[in-house]
Amino acid sequence: MRWPTLFSLALFGTGSLVATAAAKKTPPEERFNVYHAKALASAPVKLSDPSYRELTSSSRDYTVAVLLTAMESRYGCQLCREFQPEWELLARSWTSGDKKGESRLVFGTLDFGDGKDIFMSLGLQTAPVLFLFPPTVGPHATASPEPVRYDFTSGSQAAELVHSWVARHLPDRPHPPIKRPINWMRWISTFVVLSGGLTVSYAAWPYVLPIIQNRTVWAAITLISILLFTSGHMFNQIRNVPYVAGDGRGGISYFASGFQSQYGLETQIVAAMYGVLALSGISLAIKVPRMSDPKMQGVALLAWASVLFVVYSLLLSIFRGKNPGYPFSLPPFM
Repeated sequence: MRWPTLFSLALFGTGSLVATAAAKKTPPEERFNVYHAKALASAPVKLSDPSYRELTSSSRDYTVAVLLTAMESRYGCQLCREFQPEWELLARSWTSGDKKGESRLVFGTLDFGDGKDIFMSLGLQTAPVLFLFPPTVGPHATASPEPVRYDFTSGSQAAELVHSWVARHLPDRPHPPIKRPINWMRWISTFVVLSGGLTVSYAAWPYVLPIIQNRTVWAAITLISILLFTSGHMFNQIRNVPYVAGDGRGGISYFASGFQSQYGLETQIVAAMYGVLALSGISLAIKVPRMSDPKMQGVALLAWASVLFVVYSLLLSIFRGKNPGYPFSLPPFM
């Protein structure tokens, strides 16, 4: 989100100095205990201008994670509203898992409505912004007192990602895990759907089982799959080929030239021809020998053999059209 023009820092410079001086008078240990107790009651701690300055004052033997956000609808910060539940989950999980304060970390939230002076002093024009203030004194003190900023350029972040980022900056300290609340509605919905599915399956099983065990059904599925993939369906999906193309003379070309290209309609035509050839072969091998009438058997033999010969001749002709160097052909399509 974008902020309006910021006021001069001189309007609140005096207040900042007073708040900083007051914070320095409070020992870091006492300051941490006060804010850790507030976090145990309600994490993250809701901050204002004075409390932010006090908590993040330069003399500190603890770490502070502060989210600067703008939750009011008039600011139109959608990212702030999306990340807020994840931030609260992280703060609650960490604080409840570290009730003794062994990690020396305090989570706080400063809303723009409660901390306009801080936003202006930092020159912030976007939200949310997450700062991690390292300790300046004590065993965990770092060389630089400047805060580390979390990057929200990729959008709202899950609590687990922010948890990992915070943990990387807190070595040799406890890192309480994230504990998401149980989504009872999701569990109930899943149970209802599974129960309904099992009930329907149990009732329909006597009718479905004969279909599953039918060899003809499996043979048809297998044959269709073979014809589909041998005709080039996967090639079309991978290359995203056109269905048809113009022939340059105002007409339509159904077959692409060359063996390395094809059209969608071409695949369907070739698959249909493969199907007719397969049906002819199956009929000649299975159906015709079982016919009891010799005359009908002879007619069927000639009919299916003719279909097989003609369709195969057409298929070879198509191959020769795609590549003139193809050496084989059969009448009537030479």
